[in-house]
Amino acid sequence: MNGVAMYTSVQAGGTDQRVMQHAPLVKRIAYHLLSKLPDSVQIDDLIQAGMLGLLEAIKNYDASQGASFDTYAGIRIRGSMLDEVRRSDWTPRSVHKKARMVSDAIRAIENKTGREAKDVDVAKYLGISIDEYNHILQDSSSCRVFSVEELAQDGDRYLDEALDYQEEPVDGLSREGFQQALADAIMALPERERLVISLYYDEELNLREIGEILNISESRVSQISTQAVLRLRSRLSEWTD
Repeated sequence: MNGVAMYTSVQAGGTDQRVMQHAPLVKRIAYHLLSKLPDSVQIDDLIQAGMLGLLEAIKNYDASQGASFDTYAGIRIRGSMLDEVRRSDWTPRSVHKKARMVSDAIRAIENKTGREAKDVDVAKYLGISIDEYNHILQDSSSCRVFSVEELAQDGDRYLDEALDYQEEPVDGLSREGFQQALADAIMALPERERLVISLYYDEELNLREIGEILNISESRVSQISTQAVLRLRSRLSEWTD
């Protein structure tokens, strides 16, 4: 059943009025995510997954936890969409494993030296050539979901799981704390990585357009973007691990 048909059936079934009220939110999040995902991802699949996330939010929302319904629903909707994309990700496990190795290496180097880990530093730490390192970045960039969006979702998941282990609810300040930490980590990226992230996510330019601006190849832009996300993941490990 596609997203439109599902929406119609939900209306016909007389499900909670919140479904109708927040259906536009599902569509808005779906189109926002679609612009960051490969062409193979279909909008109807995202909307269908998002509707399921909305239904889950309506069922499980607890006002006493501190977050507004809109905030809670938005997180569940986006999470459901990203889970759907992950389910159709055929990237070999070895690629994900090597990406994690790079992220761990960046964290270890930066913790030890107190400075930004350069690509040559990471390659040396892993005992591989710079060409092999760039190859790992290139392979990692092919993952269906490998972006700042995924990193933010990981942070959201951390906060949601924390609710299960704390007697006191995690309020909006905790979630805002992660979002601020992510924003600060982006601002602290090396200049070129920060520029690529800004052009891609803020200006919504594609890799080819960014390459033309920076006078580098599209594949090099992809490598820089991937390294930026791995660096962010390493610096936000207390939230996302």
